[in-house]
Amino acid sequence: MVLKAFFPTCCAAADSGLLVGRWVPEQSSAVVLAVVHFPFIPIQVKEFLAQVQQTSQVGVAVLGTWCHRRQEPEDNLGHFLEGLGAIFSHEPWLQLCREKGSTFWSCKATRWQGSTSPKAPSEDQVMIIFYDQRKVLLSQLHPPAVLPNQQAGDATDGAMGLAAVFHTVARCEVLFRSDRFDEGPVRLSHWQSDGVEASILVELAKWASGPICLLLASLLSLVSAASTCRVFRLWPLPFIWSKLSTCEQLRYRLEQLTLIFSPQKAENPSQRMRKANMCVSVLLDVALGLMLLSWIHGKGRIEQLADALVPVADCVAEGLQHLLHWLMGAPAGLKMNRALDQVLGRFFLYHIHLWISYIHLMSPFIERIVWHVGLSACLGLTVSLSILSDIIALLTFHIYCFYVYGARLYCLKICGLSSLWRLFRGKKWNVLRQRVDSCSYDLDQLFIGTLLFTMLVFLLPTTALYYLVFTLLRLLVIAVQGLIHLLVDLINSLPLYALGLRLCRPYRLAAGVKFRVLEHKAGRPLRLLMQINPLSYGRVVHTYRLPRYGCHPTHTWGSLCRKLFFGELIYPWRQREDKQD
Repeated sequence: MVLKAFFPTCCAAADSGLLVGRWVPEQSSAVVLAVVHFPFIPIQVKEFLAQVQQTSQVGVAVLGTWCHRRQEPEDNLGHFLEGLGAIFSHEPWLQLCREKGSTFWSCKATRWQGSTSPKAPSEDQVMIIFYDQRKVLLSQLHPPAVLPNQQAGDATDGAMGLAAVFHTVARCEVLFRSDRFDEGPVRLSHWQSDGVEASILVELAKWASGPICLLLASLLSLVSAASTCRVFRLWPLPFIWSKLSTCEQLRYRLEQLTLIFSPQKAENPSQRMRKANMCVSVLLDVALGLMLLSWIHGKGRIEQLADALVPVADCVAEGLQHLLHWLMGAPAGLKMNRALDQVLGRFFLYHIHLWISYIHLMSPFIERIVWHVGLSACLGLTVSLSILSDIIALLTFHIYCFYVYGARLYCLKICGLSSLWRLFRGKKWNVLRQRVDSCSYDLDQLFIGTLLFTMLVFLLPTTALYYLVFTLLRLLVIAVQGLIHLLVDLINSLPLYALGLRLCRPYRLAAGVKFRVLEHKAGRPLRLLMQINPLSYGRVVHTYRLPRYGCHPTHTWGSLCRKLFFGELIYPWRQREDKQD
């Protein structure tokens, strides 16, 4: 039987002593966590391990002995270490030994139970696997998916074996809190033996974070209570807020800040990673917003933007007027219905005239509006982008009205033509049963249906042309708003902290491990080095992506083309009532 002994690289130069760790019988593995040095009292070592086991809920025990011969070989020390197996009984009993100044390692695993002779214990082959204790402690294992050419049972066993090692090291963190400067009854060698890693700034931040988080959580709860009061629920305020991207983004940021400053401690690494990603996302958003704020309020850019806004709106309105005059003539050589063409053209021109009057009426207040919009950048770049999306929606409201008018008129004619086509075939739509049934019509009904069908057919090209032009304009506006919403969604949901860990400390996000052969000679134990394989960037984004609010296409290309053909209204991509994880 081959036993796997996971040995920390930090203990390779430690003095002789006892091997402390956990035995995993399912994997036939021994995870060595530390080395207990001489002198020690056995009862104190047992009491210390009992305390560690009670705190970590991991079966920590003495697995065997460690002999590091720094000078000439000492037979007395070897006999003494072999005699410790009677005091700290464990099956199997490991005996690791390393010669000074050489790469020669010897390892034995003896078993008294199950041996053929009661005086001659049986020995198992041992495979030594070195691992970096600090990296394994700080890393979070993400088991890989089962490959197509791999058996599910093999992948599960391998993942369970690695998870047992990572779980043992992570749960026994209390064992690594003592260093060689502590005056305790037991002296240990582990990755923090030369001094416990700590930072004064980090400790001060931990000490001050509690009261600060409690204060900010109370303030955020007051804001949430104020936003849910009855005054803000009066119609039509809820309807207006549901259509504004700014209100939705502010509500999303409020939920994120409430979770970040919550005094409740994260229960698992996934929740801690989610909080860290949210915190970094908010900080980056505010930093980008402050940069935008400093750019807007510098060198008179507010006046420049305000002076350029009205001419741009006039230019858009003039372009629509030229487009309507072109449609009222003979567009692309097409012969339109003169009467209907003039009615639709004058109707839309009147709306453009009203829109230009409204823009000029608001021109004295535009500079003040731009100043307040620029000031909102201190809340974050995403808030400014949401306000920009709402401004685009307001400035193109006349295009939306034109699209709705054209779509409704076109849909009405399509529905009328489909109904009259069923009339010619002796069919009708059964509303109760939601199906097409046969029906007999008299001569008068067929005559009136023929007249109406002829009128709708000849009027359809004119209506379809107006509908096509305004649908293209509407799709252009939706595409611009969709790009803005995609950028907002990217800032909101991108796991920046996890990506930073993957870039700077890739071992923190482990996808698995790989083994490198250190020594493979006859008569010597096989020695391997365990190295951590980091997660790929794509899997990091997929695993730790934050919840998204809308900003995703709700239609396939087939359904979109169907709606455009039948004249159904196309709404923006952003669906504010949906939330995706």
